[in-house]
Amino acid sequence: MIRENQSIVTEFILLGFSSDPTLQCILFLIFLFIYVFTLLGNITIILILTTDSLLQKPMYYFIRNLAFLEICYTSVTVPNMLVNFLVEDKSVSLFACATQMYFFSFLGVAECCLLAVMSYDRYVAICSPLHYSTIMKKKTCAYLVGGSWITGIVSQFGLTVFIFSLPFCNSNRIDHFFCDSPPILKLSCHDTSQTEISIFIDTVILILMPFVFILVSYIRILSTILRIHSAEGRQKAFSTCASHLTSVCLFFGMGIFTYLIPESCHSPIVDKLFALVYAVLIPVLNPLIYSLRNKEVLGVLSKRISRNRNLKCI
Repeated sequence: MIRENQSIVTEFILLGFSSDPTLQCILFLIFLFIYVFTLLGNITIILILTTDSLLQKPMYYFIRNLAFLEICYTSVTVPNMLVNFLVEDKSVSLFACATQMYFFSFLGVAECCLLAVMSYDRYVAICSPLHYSTIMKKKTCAYLVGGSWITGIVSQFGLTVFIFSLPFCNSNRIDHFFCDSPPILKLSCHDTSQTEISIFIDTVILILMPFVFILVSYIRILSTILRIHSAEGRQKAFSTCASHLTSVCLFFGMGIFTYLIPESCHSPIVDKLFALVYAVLIPVLNPLIYSLRNKEVLGVLSKRISRNRNLKCI
């Protein structure tokens, strides 16, 4: 029951990183550059993988969808963060906060599922190469990608409603740069133990289980690669998995720490830094990871660059 001297919260205030105007201007420029680079990098990946006939393989179909997902994922948090660097009023309504948290959560879950799907694609390609074309058909790939999105959309709606049905009173200051469940639960004046259990179960099913699936897939992949007699064949197999494994380690590592590690091990500063990695830095790193570590993508990029240079010289 809420006490009479407690006021019901109707809006939240995002504290962000600092109240120093000079530092906020510097951070604005840094994150604006990162955001623009993220958009350009992922859009470039999508255009190259969509238009080049040599890159119409299931692996690149999944990378293309991951790039689109990263654009959506970073756009949920960064534009609002940029605005808050420039304005004094950093308040956000409960509905807007709930909407941001829902989209951030469901896109995060969709990425977990998509990364698991990509590991399955690599498993089939390396462990069952003769059956790859029959297993990873276009329709199957579309179903797997669609299932990843639907899982995120459906799974996070009820949880978001559950969290924002809690009463919030007295403090309305979120010590974060976007609306995320851990800092929001701290502001509730109601017992949040059931909600925390629900979040934990949700995290185990939608983050930890895909991560375990990826680990098992890569254990099988590694054992298969080690049985390849040709050193060149082993190197080629490793190179096709390295970029995906890098993304997996970064994304799941940050997510597991944030949502599965006990609250006593957290601090607002550490939470913000980890959130920066999986919400801002990973989306900008993925285009670099999947292009610079992939010989086929690099080959297409170099051909297009040389073609453009030749056209300018004419």
